Amino acid sequence: MATAVDTGWSEHALATLRAAGYRRGGARTAVVEALARHDCSVTPLQLDDELRRRDPPVGRASIYRALEQFEQLNLIRRVETTRGAAAYERVEPDGHHHHHAVCHACGEMETFEDRELERAIGRISKGMTFEISEHDVVLRGLCRRCAD
Repeated sequence: MATAVDTGWSEHALATLRAAGYRRGGARTAVVEALARHDCSVTPLQLDDELRRRDPPVGRASIYRALEQFEQLNLIRRVETTRGAAAYERVEPDGHHHHHAVCHACGEMETFEDRELERAIGRISKGMTFEISEHDVVLRGLCRRCAD
């Protein structure tokens, strides 16, 4: 869902790109700005739809290249949706995140946050032999519309 631009994340993303040696290119900056307008995951095709109407338009190959670079720099993360499809969402610098419930019939996605779940994941990670740096919880099932 597109919202107002999250300037904090976009500034962080552009600074991270600059520190990694990437020049501030038109396509890369356009993808940063587009991602900053989404408060949840967005597919590459949704970005392509948005950025194709821009002047100048951004090509699909440039979008995929930018997404790959952003993922390598931990600016975004891949969210598996349905049938092997993927979407991408911002990694917030402060670590704040949410999880997803995905309908395996129509692909509708709903976000959720749960403090108890986060505490349980913290407890589990303390008993493991390696340090957990991130986690992703995706619940799959049927949305109300598809279940009816």
